[in-house]
Amino acid sequence: MTNQKAPLFHISKRRSLPWYLSWCVRLCAIVLALIVCAVVTTALTGENPLAVYKTMWTGAFGTSRKIWILAQNTAILLCVSLAVTPAFRMRFWNIGGEGQVLMGGLASAACMILLGDKVPNALLIALMAVSSLALGALWGGIPAFFKAKWNTNETLFTLMMNYVATQLVAFFVILWEVPKGAGKIGIINQSTEAGWLPQIGSYKYLLNILLVALLTVFMYLYLNKTKHGYEISVVGESQRTARYVGIKVDRVIIRTMLLSGAVCGLAGFLLVGGTDHTITTTIAGGRGFTAVMVSWLAKFNPLIMILTSFLLVFLSRGAAEISTVFGLNHAFGDILTGIILFFIIGSEFFISYKLSFRKPGKEGKDNV
Repeated sequence: MTNQKAPLFHISKRRSLPWYLSWCVRLCAIVLALIVCAVVTTALTGENPLAVYKTMWTGAFGTSRKIWILAQNTAILLCVSLAVTPAFRMRFWNIGGEGQVLMGGLASAACMILLGDKVPNALLIALMAVSSLALGALWGGIPAFFKAKWNTNETLFTLMMNYVATQLVAFFVILWEVPKGAGKIGIINQSTEAGWLPQIGSYKYLLNILLVALLTVFMYLYLNKTKHGYEISVVGESQRTARYVGIKVDRVIIRTMLLSGAVCGLAGFLLVGGTDHTITTTIAGGRGFTAVMVSWLAKFNPLIMILTSFLLVFLSRGAAEISTVFGLNHAFGDILTGIILFFIIGSEFFISYKLSFRKPGKEGKDNV
């Protein structure tokens, strides 16, 4: 006979929580995160945590210019997040958003440099958009083709494509650098503004924001209300089931990644034509990787991605402001951001699973 103790607790899958309870869990996680951040701030810097939080807020919303920059950065991150989401729903782990954005930006920059003084501005912008979408789609389609035909590892393949894209951009930056030896292109067509997206009224980034808003609605409808969206979901659940019901899995994989790459290319077009008016190897700014977190936190829902994109951009802007105002190392702002994200991500565990503790008096049973 052996005396085997029952475990103190066990984890089990929850049934779906009502939406209001899910959001209550997330709000509690944010409150706890702010409390922990306050303790860390006091312990490491001696600063008033409330002053730090106020600085984070003013860093994002302190002036109308900061608000527009926040909205623009949120729109671009949301655009990239929308791009990778169809692939993620299909369980195709597209980690190549960074490279696809770079290639879209490179296509736009090439049009601006080579055709800026040769075609009307409206035609130039149209050519930039088409070429960015096409090159982004190509960059997403290459790993999809190899996955569909030879079942290659899409995570490694798309990741390696990022490095190829970075070096291609670096090559053309050196080719087009102004002046020679500067190592950068500078503002393209600054005197003529050829290829620059038009400004709506006095709002510099409004066109970018509106385009991404329309894209969000399109992507929501595409994924949830169309046959293509249904096929993506079925392939993501089980490729064997998809083939059994007559879905051509290879075609769905390639088609979905062409869309994913094209939308990333659109983000590159918006960055080059609407925001930076130049191309660098860092123009994507890590958004291709951050988009993975945005998409996952939103459970691949394009509408919820608006909130998650805003949250990550707000934290980034706030962290930068903390470093500037208090003269702290930039890493401290990143520590606070990491704590908040840790609690938010952790809250998803308690939404999906529950802990059941051992009842008193049932410590174990005698087993023969």
